[in-house]
Amino acid sequence: MNAIKADDELKLWLIVTGMHLSLEFGLTIGAIEDDGFTVDERVEMLLSSDTPEAIAKSMGLGTIGFGQLFGRKRPDVLVVLGDRFEMHAAAVAALPFKIPVAHLHGGEITEGAIDDALRHSMTKLSHLHFVATEEYARRLIQMGEEPWRVTVCGALSLDNIRSMRLLTRDELEHKIGVCLEKPPLMVTFHPVTLEYERTEWQIDELLHALQSFNLPVVFSMPNADTSGRIISEKLRSFVSARPTACLVESLGTQAYFSLMSVAAAMVGNSSSGILEAPSFELPVVNIGNRQQGRTRAGNVIDVDYDSASIVAGIQKAIDSKFRSTLRGRPNPFGSGQAAAMIVRSLKEVELGSRLLTKKFHNA
Repeated sequence: MNAIKADDELKLWLIVTGMHLSLEFGLTIGAIEDDGFTVDERVEMLLSSDTPEAIAKSMGLGTIGFGQLFGRKRPDVLVVLGDRFEMHAAAVAALPFKIPVAHLHGGEITEGAIDDALRHSMTKLSHLHFVATEEYARRLIQMGEEPWRVTVCGALSLDNIRSMRLLTRDELEHKIGVCLEKPPLMVTFHPVTLEYERTEWQIDELLHALQSFNLPVVFSMPNADTSGRIISEKLRSFVSARPTACLVESLGTQAYFSLMSVAAAMVGNSSSGILEAPSFELPVVNIGNRQQGRTRAGNVIDVDYDSASIVAGIQKAIDSKFRSTLRGRPNPFGSGQAAAMIVRSLKEVELGSRLLTKKFHNA
Protein backbone atom coordinates (compact mmCIF):
# COMPACT_ATOMS: atom_id res chain seq x y z
CA MET A 1 0.00 0.00 0.00
CA ASN A 2 2.87 2.37 0.74
CA ALA A 3 4.39 1.59 -2.65
CA ILE A 4 1.08 2.27 -4.39
CA LYS A 5 0.69 5.57 -2.50
CA ALA A 6 4.18 6.62 -3.55
CA ASP A 7 3.58 5.93 -7.25
CA ASP A 8 2.29 8.78 -9.42
CA GLU A 9 0.52 6.43 -11.83
CA LEU A 10 -1.54 4.53 -9.24
CA LYS A 11 -4.17 5.57 -6.71
CA LEU A 12 -4.82 3.60 -3.53
CA TRP A 13 -8.48 2.96 -2.64
CA LEU A 14 -8.55 1.16 0.69
CA ILE A 15 -11.44 -1.04 1.83
CA VAL A 16 -11.36 -2.29 5.43
CA THR A 17 -13.49 -5.19 6.65
CA GLY A 18 -13.70 -8.20 8.98
CA MET A 19 -11.75 -8.28 12.24
CA HIS A 20 -10.30 -4.80 11.64
CA LEU A 21 -13.76 -3.37 12.43
CA SER A 22 -14.36 -5.52 15.53
CA LEU A 23 -13.76 -4.29 19.08
CA GLU A 24 -13.37 -7.94 20.13
CA PHE A 25 -10.26 -8.19 17.95
CA GLY A 26 -8.71 -4.86 18.90
CA LEU A 27 -10.51 -2.55 16.42
CA THR A 28 -7.32 -2.48 14.37
CA ILE A 29 -8.70 -0.06 11.81
CA GLY A 30 -7.15 2.48 14.19
CA ALA A 31 -3.71 0.97 13.62
CA ILE A 32 -4.22 1.24 9.85
CA GLU A 33 -5.06 4.93 10.20
CA ASP A 34 -2.17 5.47 12.62
CA ASP A 35 0.13 4.15 9.89
CA GLY A 36 -0.96 7.05 7.71
CA PHE A 37 -3.58 5.40 5.50
CA THR A 38 -6.96 6.89 4.63
CA VAL A 39 -9.74 4.32 4.94
CA ASP A 40 -11.96 4.97 1.93
CA GLU A 41 -14.64 2.35 2.60
CA ARG A 42 -15.71 -0.03 5.35
CA VAL A 43 -17.62 -3.27 4.84
CA GLU A 44 -19.17 -4.62 8.03
CA MET A 45 -19.60 -8.38 7.80
CA LEU A 46 -18.48 -10.14 10.99
CA LEU A 47 -21.17 -11.57 13.25
CA SER A 48 -20.41 -11.71 16.97
CA SER A 49 -20.31 -15.49 17.06
CA ASP A 50 -17.86 -18.23 16.12
CA THR A 51 -20.20 -21.07 15.12
CA PRO A 52 -20.10 -22.59 11.62
CA GLU A 53 -23.46 -20.94 10.91
CA ALA A 54 -22.14 -17.54 11.97
CA ILE A 55 -19.04 -17.89 9.76
CA ALA A 56 -21.21 -18.88 6.78
CA LYS A 57 -23.54 -15.94 7.41
CA SER A 58 -20.58 -13.58 7.72
CA MET A 59 -19.35 -14.78 4.33
CA GLY A 60 -22.77 -14.01 2.87
CA LEU A 61 -22.93 -10.58 4.51
CA GLY A 62 -19.48 -9.82 3.16
CA THR A 63 -20.50 -10.71 -0.39
CA ILE A 64 -23.60 -8.51 -0.06
CA GLY A 65 -21.59 -5.64 1.42
CA PHE A 66 -18.91 -5.73 -1.26
CA GLY A 67 -21.59 -6.07 -3.94
CA GLN A 68 -23.32 -2.94 -2.70
CA LEU A 69 -19.99 -1.11 -2.58
CA PHE A 70 -19.02 -2.13 -6.14
CA GLY A 71 -22.46 -1.03 -7.28
CA ARG A 72 -21.53 2.49 -6.18
CA LYS A 73 -17.85 2.52 -7.07
CA ARG A 74 -15.57 0.06 -8.82
CA PRO A 75 -11.80 -0.22 -8.66
CA ASP A 76 -9.82 -0.81 -11.83
CA VAL A 77 -8.17 -3.74 -10.03
CA LEU A 78 -9.11 -5.37 -6.72
CA VAL A 79 -6.06 -6.54 -4.76
CA VAL A 80 -6.67 -9.25 -2.15
CA LEU A 81 -4.19 -11.12 0.02
CA GLY A 82 -4.30 -14.64 1.36
CA ASP A 83 -7.02 -17.09 2.18
CA ARG A 84 -9.47 -15.57 4.66
CA PHE A 85 -13.22 -15.80 4.08
CA GLU A 86 -13.39 -12.00 4.13
CA MET A 87 -11.12 -11.84 1.07
CA HIS A 88 -13.13 -14.56 -0.64
CA ALA A 89 -16.32 -12.50 -0.21
CA ALA A 90 -14.65 -9.54 -1.92
CA ALA A 91 -13.44 -11.66 -4.84
CA VAL A 92 -16.85 -13.32 -5.32
CA ALA A 93 -18.60 -9.94 -5.32
CA ALA A 94 -16.15 -8.58 -7.92
CA LEU A 95 -17.01 -11.34 -10.42
CA PRO A 96 -20.31 -10.03 -11.86
CA PHE A 97 -18.89 -6.50 -12.05
CA LYS A 98 -16.03 -7.69 -14.27
CA ILE A 99 -13.49 -6.27 -11.84
CA PRO A 100 -10.08 -7.92 -12.37
CA VAL A 101 -8.68 -9.42 -9.18
CA ALA A 102 -5.00 -9.54 -8.23
CA HIS A 103 -4.40 -12.25 -5.64
CA LEU A 104 -1.38 -12.43 -3.33
CA HIS A 105 -0.13 -15.69 -1.77
CA GLY A 106 -1.95 -18.14 -3.99
CA GLY A 107 -0.78 -21.68 -4.66
CA GLU A 108 -0.04 -22.48 -1.01
CA ILE A 109 -1.48 -25.41 0.90
CA THR A 110 -2.86 -25.52 4.45
CA GLU A 111 -4.46 -28.91 4.78
CA GLY A 112 -5.99 -28.37 8.23
CA ALA A 113 -8.05 -25.29 7.45
CA ILE A 114 -10.98 -24.24 5.28
CA ASP A 115 -8.59 -21.49 4.16
CA ASP A 116 -7.09 -24.06 1.78
CA ALA A 117 -10.31 -24.33 -0.23
CA LEU A 118 -10.90 -20.58 -0.07
CA ARG A 119 -7.39 -19.84 -1.37
CA HIS A 120 -7.71 -22.16 -4.38
CA SER A 121 -11.19 -20.81 -5.10
CA MET A 122 -9.76 -17.29 -5.08
CA THR A 123 -7.14 -18.42 -7.59
CA LYS A 124 -9.88 -19.30 -10.07
CA LEU A 125 -11.64 -15.99 -9.34
CA SER A 126 -8.43 -14.00 -9.90
CA HIS A 127 -6.71 -12.66 -13.00
CA LEU A 128 -3.22 -11.85 -11.69
CA HIS A 129 -1.27 -13.93 -9.18
CA PHE A 130 1.63 -12.80 -6.99
CA VAL A 131 3.10 -15.86 -5.33
CA ALA A 132 5.79 -16.44 -2.73
CA THR A 133 7.82 -19.27 -4.31
CA GLU A 134 8.47 -21.05 -7.60
CA GLU A 135 6.75 -24.14 -6.20
CA TYR A 136 3.54 -22.18 -5.64
CA ALA A 137 3.78 -20.73 -9.15
CA ARG A 138 3.98 -24.24 -10.61
CA ARG A 139 0.95 -25.26 -8.60
CA LEU A 140 -1.13 -22.41 -10.04
CA ILE A 141 -0.11 -23.40 -13.54
CA GLN A 142 -1.10 -26.99 -12.69
CA MET A 143 -4.51 -25.55 -11.78
CA GLY A 144 -4.82 -24.18 -15.32
CA GLU A 145 -3.66 -20.60 -14.79
CA GLU A 146 -1.82 -19.09 -17.75
CA PRO A 147 1.89 -18.56 -16.92
CA TRP A 148 1.85 -14.88 -17.98
CA ARG A 149 -0.59 -14.17 -15.15
CA VAL A 150 1.76 -15.53 -12.45
CA THR A 151 4.59 -13.53 -10.86
CA VAL A 152 6.97 -14.97 -8.25
CA CYS A 153 7.65 -12.06 -5.92
CA GLY A 154 8.23 -13.59 -2.48
CA ALA A 155 6.23 -12.78 0.66
CA LEU A 156 5.22 -9.15 1.13
CA SER A 157 5.72 -9.29 4.89
CA LEU A 158 9.47 -9.67 4.36
CA ASP A 159 9.54 -6.16 2.86
CA ASN A 160 8.60 -4.86 6.30
CA ILE A 161 11.33 -6.86 8.02
CA ARG A 162 13.90 -5.32 5.69
CA SER A 163 12.76 -1.72 6.22
CA MET A 164 11.09 -1.46 9.65
CA ARG A 165 12.77 -0.17 12.80
CA LEU A 166 12.42 -2.70 15.58
CA LEU A 167 11.51 -1.63 19.10
CA THR A 168 14.13 -1.81 21.83
CA ARG A 169 13.60 -4.35 24.60
CA ASP A 170 12.52 -1.53 26.98
CA GLU A 171 10.01 -0.19 24.43
CA LEU A 172 8.65 -3.67 23.89
CA GLU A 173 8.31 -4.36 27.62
CA HIS A 174 6.42 -1.09 28.05
CA LYS A 175 4.06 -1.94 25.19
CA ILE A 176 3.13 -5.46 26.30
CA GLY A 177 3.55 -5.09 30.07
CA VAL A 178 5.76 -8.13 30.68
CA CYS A 179 9.40 -8.30 31.76
CA LEU A 180 11.52 -9.77 28.99
CA GLU A 181 14.73 -10.30 30.97
CA LYS A 182 14.41 -13.91 29.85
CA PRO A 183 13.64 -14.44 26.15
CA PRO A 184 9.91 -15.20 25.92
CA LEU A 185 7.88 -17.81 24.14
CA MET A 186 5.62 -16.28 21.48
CA VAL A 187 2.40 -18.28 21.29
CA THR A 188 -0.35 -18.03 18.69
CA PHE A 189 -2.88 -20.82 18.28
CA HIS A 190 -5.69 -20.41 15.77
CA PRO A 191 -8.67 -22.77 15.41
CA VAL A 192 -7.96 -25.68 13.09
CA THR A 193 -11.16 -25.14 11.15
CA LEU A 194 -11.39 -28.66 9.72
CA GLU A 195 -11.01 -30.02 13.27
CA TYR A 196 -13.00 -27.43 15.21
CA GLU A 197 -14.75 -30.08 17.34
CA ARG A 198 -11.35 -30.82 18.96
CA THR A 199 -10.44 -27.19 19.71
CA GLU A 200 -10.89 -27.36 23.48
CA TRP A 201 -8.69 -30.44 23.81
CA GLN A 202 -6.05 -28.96 21.54
CA ILE A 203 -5.71 -25.70 23.46
CA ASP A 204 -5.77 -27.52 26.82
CA GLU A 205 -2.85 -29.69 25.68
CA LEU A 206 -0.87 -26.62 24.58
CA LEU A 207 -1.44 -24.76 27.86
CA HIS A 208 -0.54 -27.84 29.86
CA ALA A 209 2.74 -28.08 27.94
CA LEU A 210 3.61 -24.42 28.56
CA GLN A 211 3.48 -24.99 32.32
CA SER A 212 6.67 -27.05 32.00
CA PHE A 213 8.77 -23.97 31.14
CA ASN A 214 9.91 -21.10 33.36
CA LEU A 215 9.85 -18.52 30.59
CA PRO A 216 7.69 -15.45 29.92
CA VAL A 217 4.85 -16.21 27.52
CA VAL A 218 3.28 -13.67 25.17
CA PHE A 219 0.02 -14.84 23.62
CA SER A 220 -1.67 -13.21 20.65
CA MET A 221 -5.39 -13.60 20.02
CA PRO A 222 -6.80 -16.28 17.69
CA ASN A 223 -8.54 -15.42 14.43
CA ALA A 224 -12.29 -14.99 14.02
CA ASP A 225 -12.77 -18.61 13.04
CA THR A 226 -15.03 -21.41 14.19
CA SER A 227 -14.50 -22.11 17.93
CA GLY A 228 -12.07 -19.21 18.30
CA ARG A 229 -13.78 -18.05 21.49
CA ILE A 230 -12.95 -21.30 23.24
CA ILE A 231 -9.27 -20.51 22.71
CA SER A 232 -9.67 -16.88 23.84
CA GLU A 233 -11.40 -17.88 27.08
CA LYS A 234 -8.75 -20.49 27.87
CA LEU A 235 -5.94 -18.00 27.23
CA ARG A 236 -7.50 -15.35 29.48
CA SER A 237 -7.84 -17.88 32.30
CA PHE A 238 -4.24 -19.05 31.88
CA VAL A 239 -2.82 -15.51 31.83
CA SER A 240 -4.85 -14.35 34.83
CA ALA A 241 -3.02 -16.85 37.05
CA ARG A 242 0.49 -16.15 35.74
CA PRO A 243 2.22 -12.76 36.14
CA THR A 244 4.88 -13.69 33.56
CA ALA A 245 2.28 -14.29 30.84
CA CYS A 246 0.21 -11.80 28.87
CA LEU A 247 -2.43 -11.84 26.15
CA VAL A 248 -2.27 -9.09 23.52
CA GLU A 249 -5.28 -8.37 21.32
CA SER A 250 -3.17 -6.91 18.54
CA LEU A 251 0.58 -6.31 18.67
CA GLY A 252 0.81 -4.52 15.34
CA THR A 253 3.52 -5.27 12.81
CA GLN A 254 6.37 -3.36 14.47
CA ALA A 255 5.88 -4.87 17.93
CA TYR A 256 5.21 -8.32 16.49
CA PHE A 257 8.47 -8.37 14.54
CA SER A 258 10.30 -6.83 17.50
CA LEU A 259 9.07 -9.65 19.69
CA MET A 260 10.21 -12.21 17.11
CA SER A 261 13.68 -10.70 17.25
CA VAL A 262 14.05 -11.37 21.01
CA ALA A 263 11.91 -14.50 21.50
CA ALA A 264 13.32 -17.85 22.55
CA ALA A 265 10.89 -19.61 20.23
CA MET A 266 7.50 -19.33 18.57
CA VAL A 267 4.86 -21.91 19.45
CA GLY A 268 1.48 -22.60 17.85
CA ASN A 269 0.13 -22.81 14.33
CA SER A 270 0.42 -19.33 12.83
CA SER A 271 1.58 -18.82 9.26
CA SER A 272 4.08 -16.25 10.56
CA GLY A 273 6.12 -19.13 11.95
CA ILE A 274 6.42 -20.41 8.40
CA LEU A 275 6.79 -17.11 6.51
CA GLU A 276 8.56 -14.53 8.66
CA ALA A 277 10.28 -16.46 11.45
CA PRO A 278 13.09 -17.81 9.20
CA SER A 279 14.25 -14.22 8.62
CA PHE A 280 14.83 -13.88 12.38
CA GLU A 281 16.50 -17.32 12.66
CA LEU A 282 13.70 -18.01 15.15
CA PRO A 283 12.89 -21.62 16.09
CA VAL A 284 9.23 -22.50 15.61
CA VAL A 285 7.23 -25.32 17.18
CA ASN A 286 4.43 -25.83 14.67
CA ILE A 287 1.52 -27.74 16.18
CA GLY A 288 -0.81 -29.99 14.24
CA ASN A 289 -2.32 -29.76 10.77
CA ARG A 290 -3.23 -26.12 10.20
CA GLN A 291 -0.06 -25.35 8.22
CA GLN A 292 0.37 -28.84 6.80
CA GLY A 293 1.53 -28.66 3.18
CA ARG A 294 3.34 -25.32 3.28
CA THR A 295 7.00 -24.99 2.34
CA ARG A 296 9.17 -25.05 5.46
CA ALA A 297 12.57 -23.69 6.34
CA GLY A 298 14.89 -25.47 8.76
CA ASN A 299 13.58 -23.46 11.72
CA VAL A 300 10.26 -25.34 11.88
CA ILE A 301 9.78 -28.26 14.27
CA ASP A 302 6.51 -30.05 13.51
CA VAL A 303 4.75 -31.70 16.46
CA ASP A 304 1.41 -33.32 17.23
CA TYR A 305 -1.28 -31.79 19.45
CA ASP A 306 -0.59 -33.76 22.66
CA SER A 307 1.28 -31.98 25.45
CA ALA A 308 4.19 -34.44 25.52
CA SER A 309 4.95 -33.79 21.85
CA ILE A 310 4.71 -30.04 22.37
CA VAL A 311 7.04 -30.14 25.40
CA ALA A 312 9.60 -32.12 23.40
CA GLY A 313 9.32 -29.63 20.52
CA ILE A 314 9.86 -26.61 22.79
CA GLN A 315 12.82 -28.28 24.50
CA LYS A 316 14.44 -28.77 21.11
CA ALA A 317 13.57 -25.23 19.95
CA ILE A 318 15.13 -23.47 22.96
CA ASP A 319 18.31 -25.56 22.84
CA SER A 320 21.17 -23.32 21.73
CA LYS A 321 22.53 -26.12 19.56
CA PHE A 322 19.37 -26.15 17.44
CA ARG A 323 19.33 -22.38 17.13
CA SER A 324 22.94 -22.35 15.99
CA THR A 325 21.97 -24.51 12.99
CA LEU A 326 19.72 -21.68 11.72
CA ARG A 327 22.42 -19.03 11.35
CA GLY A 328 22.84 -17.71 7.85
CA ARG A 329 20.08 -19.78 6.29
CA PRO A 330 18.07 -17.91 3.63
CA ASN A 331 14.33 -17.48 3.94
CA PRO A 332 12.66 -19.55 1.16
CA PHE A 333 9.99 -16.87 0.83
CA GLY A 334 12.24 -14.18 -0.62
CA SER A 335 14.41 -11.27 0.40
CA GLY A 336 11.91 -8.43 0.84
CA GLN A 337 11.48 -7.07 -2.69
CA ALA A 338 7.86 -8.05 -3.29
CA ALA A 339 6.13 -4.65 -3.18
CA ALA A 340 8.17 -3.16 -6.03
CA MET A 341 7.51 -6.18 -8.25
CA ILE A 342 3.77 -6.11 -7.54
CA VAL A 343 3.44 -2.38 -8.20
CA ARG A 344 5.41 -2.64 -11.43
CA SER A 345 3.13 -5.42 -12.67
CA LEU A 346 -0.03 -3.53 -11.70
CA LYS A 347 1.21 -0.51 -13.64
CA GLU A 348 2.18 -2.49 -16.72
CA VAL A 349 -0.81 -4.80 -17.06
CA GLU A 350 -3.26 -3.89 -19.83
CA LEU A 351 -6.82 -3.64 -18.55
CA GLY A 352 -9.40 -5.13 -20.86
CA SER A 353 -10.68 -8.34 -22.36
CA ARG A 354 -7.35 -10.21 -22.42
CA LEU A 355 -7.01 -9.76 -18.67
CA LEU A 356 -10.63 -10.62 -17.89
CA THR A 357 -11.04 -13.56 -20.28
CA LYS A 358 -9.25 -16.49 -18.71
CA LYS A 359 -8.14 -19.48 -20.74
CA PHE A 360 -7.38 -22.83 -19.15
CA HIS A 361 -3.69 -23.60 -19.56
CA ASN A 362 -2.92 -27.31 -19.93
CA ALA A 363 0.39 -27.68 -18.12
